[in-house]
Formats: sequence, C-alpha cells, structure tokens
Amino acid sequence: MTAVMKALLKRSSEPRLEAPAPDPATLENAFACAARAPDHALLRPWRYLIIEGDEALNALGELFAATCGDGASEKEREKRCKKALRAPMVIVGIASYQSHPKVPEIEQSMSAAVGMGYLLLALESAGFGGMWRTGAMAHDPAIKRGLGLQDNEIITGFLYTGSVSANKPSIPRPEPKEFVRRWPH
Repeated sequence: MTAVMKALLKRSSEPRLEAPAPDPATLENAFACAARAPDHALLRPWRYLIIEGDEALNALGELFAATCGDGASEKEREKRCKKALRAPMVIVGIASYQSHPKVPEIEQSMSAAVGMGYLLLALESAGFGGMWRTGAMAHDPAIKRGLGLQDNEIITGFLYTGSVSANKPSIPRPEPKEFVRRWPH
C-alpha cells in the first residue's frame, strides 16, 4: 500500500481545531497540490481566500450572522457568528467559471472541488486537521457579495483548518464491495 493510500484511509474530518494554523510554507505547498486537480482545457477555474486572525475570523462570523434574516433571535445570530471561529484558519474555495465551448460549468465546478479535496489532503498530510463545510451559507448571495465574489463564481466550500485538539471517534466506512460494481455484469 502506498503512502498516499495510507493517508487517504486515515483521513477524517476533524471538528476540534486550534492554533497553530498551517504556516505560509505549508500553505504554499498545499495550494500547489490543489493546482494539480484535473483541469480540462487548463482553465484554472478555482481560487481561494485565506481568512485567519481574530479580526478576519470575527468579520467572517459577522457576515455569517448577517444572513440570519430579520426574524432571527440573538441566540441564532450568535450561533452563526461562532461558526467562523471553529478553527484558527478558514480557506474559502471558489469555482471561478470561464466561458469555454467544450468545458461546461459543471466540469469547472468538479475541478474546483477536486482542488479543495487535494488541499485538504495536503494539509492533513502535513499534520493539520481539517473540515470542509458547505451548507446554506456557501450558497447565500450575501456571503458571496461579502467575500467579493463575482457573478461568475460560486463557493465550493469553507475549509476549516488548524491543529487537531482532540481526535473524534472513528466513523465506520463502507467496504468497496458495497458500492462498486463491474459493468456490464
């Protein structure tokens, strides 16, 4: 079994993250890994925002809270605000669509998503934990505007990363025979 396979089989989303976050050299290497995602026509349909430090994370939390709506309670706003503080660093993955006659947006989304997956795996292999989240906030137009996305861009997820403070219990995974078939059979 290769080192990559071993790393993949150990991979787990880690919700308990603390400082330190990945350092600049680790981030640069991890983003270089993300750039190796399959990319039909070499469009490079991705970009990333790094959000770290108290001021930036609190601003992200306020942006999250602003999406609650007028009828939301203070408790709901506070809960949403705290989501930005789950880790010392949040990396926002963005699919940046480009017009191309042979590469539809869905292919560009998949390329950007694979890049996020590679980024997560690279950070985990460097000793950091991570949790990739999407949910309603990833699709909220106010979040998109607040983060400065253009009309041709979508959020592929929020990657919370930092040092694992406490490992969570192992989650049972299905055996390949449960979801793999040969065709035709």
